Amino acid sequence: MTLTPSKPVTLGDEMKAGLDAPICLTWELTYACNLQCIHCLSSSGRRDPGELSTEECEAIIDELQRMQVFYVNIGGGEPTIRPDFWHLVDYAVDHQVGVKFSTNGSRIDAEVARRLAGSDYVDIQISLDGADAATNDHVRGEGSFATAIEAMEHLRAADFGEFKISVVMTRHNIPQIEAFKELADHYGAQLRLTRFRPAGRGADSWHELHPTNEQQVELYHWLLDHPDVLTGDSFFHLSALGEALPGLNLCGAGRVVCLIDPLGDVYACPFVLHDDFKAGSVRDEGGFERIWLESDLFTDLREPQSAGACASCGEFDACQGGCMAAKFFTGIPLDGPDPECVIGYGADLVAAAQSDAIPAVSKDHSRTRVTLGKKPGG
Repeated sequence: MTLTPSKPVTLGDEMKAGLDAPICLTWELTYACNLQCIHCLSSSGRRDPGELSTEECEAIIDELQRMQVFYVNIGGGEPTIRPDFWHLVDYAVDHQVGVKFSTNGSRIDAEVARRLAGSDYVDIQISLDGADAATNDHVRGEGSFATAIEAMEHLRAADFGEFKISVVMTRHNIPQIEAFKELADHYGAQLRLTRFRPAGRGADSWHELHPTNEQQVELYHWLLDHPDVLTGDSFFHLSALGEALPGLNLCGAGRVVCLIDPLGDVYACPFVLHDDFKAGSVRDEGGFERIWLESDLFTDLREPQSAGACASCGEFDACQGGCMAAKFFTGIPLDGPDPECVIGYGADLVAAAQSDAIPAVSKDHSRTRVTLGKKPGG
């Protein structure tokens, strides 16, 4: 009898099946924010009165320590607005849970920068969406570019080290990609590029901001030439163009990543804050660990996924069908092609999608209705 050798199990296979604890847990501490970015994934602005208390947050950190979660990626809203933010950062570090937090920089003054520089377990991401004020402020609000630059100056003066500059790639700032790299090098920072998704207020700005197909090809080749630039595996749909980008290149929702929102609700990933992708609440019996290990949603996401409409495409193994959130919020079935499919299979589906078939944002904490401003250079 001839035995057929079994296919070796890859790291990607293990990731798809889920882990005992998330590699990266995103935790939005508050919906409060002093900006009104037009692409905000969580439609932040106003604080929700039902957000987790300090004691509840401490209990979550205790649970993450028991689960041996290496670090949490804290965001918002603007997380530093929470009065207990620095206490929670210290509490996490004291309990062997590293902290990476994303901020617009508005509360990073010289004193805070020196304090951050003294911690070995805290990393910081400054959000910036333009390499100049006109491009950035169109998306993030007037004065936000100057605020972010000032925060970077404070971090450099305090010898913080290699903080991150986090950029959501849009059709307006992709032409500035080299300028972003030069800016990061100037401050001794590491550049982190992420994909723009049509979630939250991003649903309203999607058609203006998402990159063109030509820009996606340009970005793909630039990323191949700059493997030191971080992406968080958010551009795995581009791997259909040829050589795979560095990283796992797969959707980690409910498998290796998830999100806790300010109210304690747990979602499959930071880009699908919608009831269809809510796995439970940390306030329920069993807390976060029960949700991660036993929730029906996460169990389903860890099952082998059908290629669906992409089955006949020879690039499915490379792109994995693209981003679940991008499909969901543009009205494309989850087993359909990515709306930004580089082969072109998604564009017609986006154009044909009926507005009443596109899911509405479940929670909107915007202070006012956000409208698109004048285009840069327009």
